[in-house]
Amino acid sequence: MKRYFLLTVLCFTCLIVGAQTVRMMSYNIHNGVGMDKVRDYDRLAKVILQMHPNFVAIQELDSVTHRSNGDDVLGELAKRTKMRAFYAPAIDYDGGKYGIGVLAKKKPVAVYKHALPGKEEQRALIVVEFKKMVFCCTHLSLTKEDRLASLKIIQDIASQFKGKKPVFVAGDFNDSPNSPLLEAAQNDFHVLTDMTQPTFPAPSPKETIDYIIVQKDSLKDFQVKEAIVVNEPVASDHRPVFVKVKGR
Repeated sequence: MKRYFLLTVLCFTCLIVGAQTVRMMSYNIHNGVGMDKVRDYDRLAKVILQMHPNFVAIQELDSVTHRSNGDDVLGELAKRTKMRAFYAPAIDYDGGKYGIGVLAKKKPVAVYKHALPGKEEQRALIVVEFKKMVFCCTHLSLTKEDRLASLKIIQDIASQFKGKKPVFVAGDFNDSPNSPLLEAAQNDFHVLTDMTQPTFPAPSPKETIDYIIVQKDSLKDFQVKEAIVVNEPVASDHRPVFVKVKGR
């Protein structure tokens, strides 16, 4: 326990001074329900904690809906991971809200929430600004045109921080590495996750649709030390993606 505490303190120190070491995840958690049809927050928290992330982008989150038995799903994960929770509802749903969120070890300086288009359902972007970086989460539409329109909004928002702070965007993009969306995204962003590793469906992944990307002008300041898809076939219908970057 003492060793874990010391590692945590070291991680905070790295984020605050000099060369940063940042551990990031993106996880579509299927509202907490695994492939075995069991809602298990402890299991999901364990998946997250084993990677020791500083920031986690989470998609498919109910907040006090009948479907989640009145649970604030992000809040349940925050309690179990001992991280701060920041929620962005996308739609009203089943007596509550449904959307996306971010878990973070640090207190941000600001949190911004933006609506994104989606013909089947409205989508959202949450932008969590910290002293030295910006971490965003999204879950893009099932519709190609809406995904491309969302990318333009994300690019415009990220450009506000250009030259000031590195901007990371993580989430379920609902599109493949060779899609027009990813091709267009790479005009302004570099993909940090390994696009050769599929993320969905979790039991036997065949598609790569979950990503962590960084604004290109920030890339010169970071070196990717690790980029993996976490081998977790049951806790959700997606496997989480994880990236570790270190300041140069």
